[in-house]
Amino acid sequence: MGKDRVQQIWRREGLKVPQKHRPRSPLWLNDGSCVRLRPLHRNHVCSFEFVQGQTHDGRSLRILTLIDELSRAYLALKVARRINSLGVVEALADAMCLHGIRDNIRCDNGPEMIAKALRKWVTKTGPQIQYIAPGSP
Repeated sequence: MGKDRVQQIWRREGLKVPQKHRPRSPLWLNDGSCVRLRPLHRNHVCSFEFVQGQTHDGRSLRILTLIDELSRAYLALKVARRINSLGVVEALADAMCLHGIRDNIRCDNGPEMIAKALRKWVTKTGPQIQYIAPGSP
């Protein structure tokens, strides 16, 4: 039985037919070259992002997560009500002291990630910042 026949039966029975999804674009091209930097070994690429949460009384929390992209190991978790660029630098510096300096750091274009304090610290310590294009996962 084909997909169209199954969807026809679903409609007749009053069931919801799933919508078609756009296929995701690949991160790597067919010839092996990268659209985006591919982690080659541990300590090559790490990424950090903010996760928002709330306590039981409705107050917000920010969680800074730093992971190694190849091994998916958590390098740092910083939880606070507010985390500014100096807090990001502090968390990255602590993680680099414990786990070694990364070659590349991937992050989005949020205000904490493009701040002068972070860019200044990165140029002194050595890793390169790989910014994620707006709207991409």
